[in-house]
Amino acid sequence: MADAALPIDPLLPEIVSTLRGARSLVLEAPPGAGKTTRVPRALLEAGLGGGKEIVVLQPRRLPTRLAAQRVSEEIGERVGDTVGYQVRFEDVRSAKTRLSFVTEGVLGRRLLSDPTLRDVGIVVLDEFHERHLSADISLALLRRLQETRRPDLKLVVMSATLEAEPVRAYLGGCPSLRSQGRRFDVSVEYLPAPDDRHLDLQVLSAIKRLFTHGVDGDVLVFLPGAGEIRRTRDACAEFAERHDANVLPLHGDLSPAEQDRAVRRSSRRKIILSTNVAETSVTIDGVAVVIDTGLARVASHSPWSGLPTLKLSKVSRASAIQRAGRAGRTRAGHCIRLYTQHDFDGRPEQEAPEIRRMDLAETVLSLRASGVVDLGAFPFFEPPPAASLDAAETLLRRLGAVDPKGIVTDVGQRLLRFPVHPRQGRVIVEGERRGVGAEAATLAALMGERDIRREARANLGGGGRAAAVVSGPSDLLELLERFREAERAGFASGRLHSLSLEQGAVQSVDRVQKQLRRTVRSQGEKPHRAEDIEQALMLSVLAGYPDRVARRRRPRSPELLLFGGGTASLSELSVVQDADLMVAVDAEERPGKGAVVRLASSVEPEWLLDLYPETLEEVDTLQWNAEARRVERLTRLSYGNLMLEETRAPAPASEQTARVLVEAALAAGPGRFADPEALQQWRTRVALLTQAFPEAKFPTVDDAFLRDALASLCSDARSFKDLEGVSLLDALYARLTSEQQRLLATHAPERVTLPGGRGVKVNYEPGKPPWVESRLQDFFGMAQGPSVCAGRVSLVLHLLAPNMRAVQVTTDLAGFWERHYPALRKELGRKYPRHSWPEDPRHAQPPAPRPPRR
Repeated sequence: MADAALPIDPLLPEIVSTLRGARSLVLEAPPGAGKTTRVPRALLEAGLGGGKEIVVLQPRRLPTRLAAQRVSEEIGERVGDTVGYQVRFEDVRSAKTRLSFVTEGVLGRRLLSDPTLRDVGIVVLDEFHERHLSADISLALLRRLQETRRPDLKLVVMSATLEAEPVRAYLGGCPSLRSQGRRFDVSVEYLPAPDDRHLDLQVLSAIKRLFTHGVDGDVLVFLPGAGEIRRTRDACAEFAERHDANVLPLHGDLSPAEQDRAVRRSSRRKIILSTNVAETSVTIDGVAVVIDTGLARVASHSPWSGLPTLKLSKVSRASAIQRAGRAGRTRAGHCIRLYTQHDFDGRPEQEAPEIRRMDLAETVLSLRASGVVDLGAFPFFEPPPAASLDAAETLLRRLGAVDPKGIVTDVGQRLLRFPVHPRQGRVIVEGERRGVGAEAATLAALMGERDIRREARANLGGGGRAAAVVSGPSDLLELLERFREAERAGFASGRLHSLSLEQGAVQSVDRVQKQLRRTVRSQGEKPHRAEDIEQALMLSVLAGYPDRVARRRRPRSPELLLFGGGTASLSELSVVQDADLMVAVDAEERPGKGAVVRLASSVEPEWLLDLYPETLEEVDTLQWNAEARRVERLTRLSYGNLMLEETRAPAPASEQTARVLVEAALAAGPGRFADPEALQQWRTRVALLTQAFPEAKFPTVDDAFLRDALASLCSDARSFKDLEGVSLLDALYARLTSEQQRLLATHAPERVTLPGGRGVKVNYEPGKPPWVESRLQDFFGMAQGPSVCAGRVSLVLHLLAPNMRAVQVTTDLAGFWERHYPALRKELGRKYPRHSWPEDPRHAQPPAPRPPRR
């Protein structure tokens, strides 16, 4: 063991003895207890695990490497001998290695190649309280393996702040142990009030105060990201130099040598500016004070691309406690929190587990590949949201990684070779098929790592770069070209500056692309011409983003219509200025602008036919053109919600054309093809005869009857113009039998003739008896009023004075002559003396009908 005692040391014998008699163990130990390095070594030296490898899962690459180095130093060996480590794209182990520190994702990939972990005796899941997605899935897979094929496999779950009981219950009620207390006390200081200054100025003020009071030891500052670290380093550089201190960055994008400078002992005092990589599992000797900004970039994912992102947010109380614990590892320490006590008290206890907020496509593909048939029945430690599982399955099917039954396809198996998101993997696999696998691997690295462009981090509209954007086929190809220029210059800082590239991001992309390219397997023949290589790469991008195809609403418009519906806008920085169709590779939500597409790559419609013929939908249908008032044949080719091609032409005459025309005619209203009043009169006449002559079986003149009549007119027509001059009334009349036609003409006539020969119109209105109107004198010579329906329905008579105003409305003409006419005769005779008013109108001669007016 190491010379210096750690709080976990007294518990080590009990840990070993407990695990000898149990398959699983949950261990709680506060920050600084020493569990990361001491527990795995104790298990190794006790011979647990049947002489097989002990694997320790770590949440981050830096702690993984440092933990392996620390244990190797303690046992007096080189890292890579008995103790080694493996992170993404780096494996420092040998045939002698028996204790391996690995990042969580590494174990997941190992389970795919070796489902039984036949050479592993113990797996230790460290810092499980962080609840990374990979850790959750690893725990579930290990538990399933332990219960089915490897009952001898031992599991240890270690955590600083997580409650042990849920994990203990998940592992079948296994034993749990707890280490009490850290080695040294840490006092905590809060700001009395919020400080609105930039972080670099807040940190500088805190450091000046510490040095003024004579702080003894190194200072560890927690900042959200590499950008804040650079700004704070610049702000503190002069002050640190005057006080003989080194300002050293510490984050995941640095080289191992640069990271070691920060964590190794130094003859000069150190001010270490770190991201949350130093939050857990790392003891930095000499740290006496922690300055905590309370912020971090928390792992999340882009809802657009599904790729990992880092979102700036306040850390939880558990993380703040972990950070403070870095100051109490080797001496009594002090923590300055650059926020108030009230702010701390209002923070959540723990970060939300990643399984609730991360994209699950890579996880689901791995689970399917490991033989999980029913994801709903898989024993997750905490089940993910059903919607997230469904979204992952849908994406994997679109990528061709799984079939409709959830079985991993040949494409899916190829994706599993690459430790990247399935979208990036699909880009590489398609690139392999087209002979550009190496270039596609670099594109995948550019997609998955931080944006290498400086201008992409600046506000739009604020710099000259946006104004200098020229048109090109793909933002990714433009990025690739700038990266290649930097590569040809050996990534010299001056060249990176002239290319407006971020050095840290470029270095990160370079590391990833080199590792990915080692895994590429050439399949297709590489194109010779530069334009063919570019096309092959753009096709590869399309293969990874089939659901992110977009089309401009109008030529050169920044507004985009999306495959899945909705809209987005194209960034002013995009070089894709002319293409009508494109892949929207990545986008971000901006206040007031919605989704803004940062990276786009143009697409030709025939590429969709090449890669996704089953997604293309061809529609050949007839539609009504309301503006042209005709039936048209519409031929449309669609991809999702995007219309790729559309042609319209006048439809040929056919049954289907007639049906569409009939619907349009009905929507326009029958009154367009017949005088509305005449049509209403006709319908009412038929209804009247239906009641008067039920034996005639008149049809019900409803919408269906009108539709049939219209259909007979439309049989050879294609437009309203073709219907000009046709009579709907004639068509309706033709649908009656000859007997019904006779009854209609005879017993529901349109006009009746009065005694003097004057013909008057019979008015038929729904819900009213039929009626006529004429001057009172026209009825002279009639003892009884006229009727219809063979005398079964008396007409209502509107008897008009010479001024054409009604003096009486009646159906009883005989009664009118007897009771009312004598008095009216005197009154009307005085008013209209030139008119004849006989005493006996029933036998009087009516006046001759007046000739029509000219």
